[in-house]
Amino acid sequence: MDVDSEPVSAPQLSKKEVKIDWFSGTGKGGQHRNKHQNSCRVTHIASGLVETRQGRKRSCNLEEAMHALAKRVHEAGAFKEGHNQNQSRKRQIGTGMRGDKFRTYRFQDDRVFDAMTGKSARCTKVMKGQFNLLW
Repeated sequence: MDVDSEPVSAPQLSKKEVKIDWFSGTGKGGQHRNKHQNSCRVTHIASGLVETRQGRKRSCNLEEAMHALAKRVHEAGAFKEGHNQNQSRKRQIGTGMRGDKFRTYRFQDDRVFDAMTGKSARCTKVMKGQFNLLW
């Protein structure tokens, strides 16, 4: 089997990062369901995310819940990282509205107005590199 074709597994969570609760399942099942505590609730302590699994085998329920929770925690971290990156990008770019502009170039009137200093100069001079007229 080729190494590249193997599926990528979700990151594992340690037992210190989670709280595990066992309880009786709900629904059909009669005496076995009411008597045995095979259902598992796994809570990620840091984020508060919860995964629950109900089945006949205790070990399978724990494994499935841990795997699903690790996947959700990883996705939440990736979403948060992407969101922070997008916010940083938006702050750098701005909105393009009037408040973001430093200078207004009016070629029809041959005027440049600098909003930070409040000074204006001829457009032809500023375009030639004489920015000191605006400072």
